[in-house]
Amino acid sequence: MGKFTFTETGIKDLYVIEPTVFGDNRGYFMETYNDEFKPYIKHLDGSPADFVQDNQSKSKKGVLRGLHFQKNNPQGKLVRCLEGEVYDVAVDLRKSSETYGKWYGVLLSEENKKQFYVPEGFAHGFLVMTETAVFAYKCTRLYDPADEGGLIWNDPVVAVDWQIPEGMEILLSEKDKVNPILSNLNFSF
Repeated sequence: MGKFTFTETGIKDLYVIEPTVFGDNRGYFMETYNDEFKPYIKHLDGSPADFVQDNQSKSKKGVLRGLHFQKNNPQGKLVRCLEGEVYDVAVDLRKSSETYGKWYGVLLSEENKKQFYVPEGFAHGFLVMTETAVFAYKCTRLYDPADEGGLIWNDPVVAVDWQIPEGMEILLSEKDKVNPILSNLNFSF
């Protein structure tokens, strides 16, 4: 039996991943990545990909980071929430995909220990639901600030339901406030 359950989302190559957690009165242990992931981690052309960079962030309640992607060297991301809770979203930007412009969201938390694999060719973002959240992700390509792109978080055509609780103030970076809508994006995939 594998140590992970890979659940399809209805969007090709996009998976929610649940680890096997071993716990007792001392705490818990789990693997967060191993070779079971290899068949799922691919470049856009279908060739095998490896993770080359790990990132971590801490954000306060209401922070919405995203929706981000790289225009010419897209990154696949294996994401998880180490502390707190986030609502994590991926939008399919692969123009040849049957699900182009479709999104999927999943609640990631320190309690549920779920992970989300966002393949290359997707925009990615998350909303912090708790007072703070620590978020970690592995990437298939190095971050290139000259290559970054963004999709506006509230694009009316994509229509992500961010699960925003009543009264929550959304906090965006200056860049994320002015990201373009889907029909105005410019990228190579």
